[in-house]
Amino acid sequence: MTISLRPAAEADLMGVGALHQRSRVAAYSPFLPAETLADPTPEAMGRYWVERLTWEGADHRMTVAERDGRLVGFSYLGPDDAGDPATGLLNAIHLEPAERGRGTGRALMVDALAAMRARGWARAVLWVLRENAPARRFYERGGWAATGEERDDLIGPALVAQLRYARQL
Repeated sequence: MTISLRPAAEADLMGVGALHQRSRVAAYSPFLPAETLADPTPEAMGRYWVERLTWEGADHRMTVAERDGRLVGFSYLGPDDAGDPATGLLNAIHLEPAERGRGTGRALMVDALAAMRARGWARAVLWVLRENAPARRFYERGGWAATGEERDDLIGPALVAQLRYARQL
């Protein structure tokens, strides 16, 4: 039962959306109400990824993780959202809830960091929800450190605080 990583294909995106929704619910339900996490639906999340890759596909990269041929995770990266040409942004790592602690997230992170180095970026950044302590620990174990920058974003109707993390490549 090994993990394999590959570039996402268009045919994967509806499954990625459903996985993304399950991952969000599992990760965020300890601190966000269920009604906040009920929307978008898995189908809407799949359509979101189809549309997003239509616009960002030229300079972004999605990698999917499979275990025994079944989609179990994905990562998504692209240029820094602040416009620094030497920096890449790790937009997302999401896993099936049962995949946590099995090395899949780490494999996706290692792969994403290698892809960023291959693009010539010297630094990587990401945003993580302040309340998501397990994710923060995961990134810190991977060599990321909080920069002190914060922003607020919406998840459904809930305003959530995010922290910026960075690491050298």
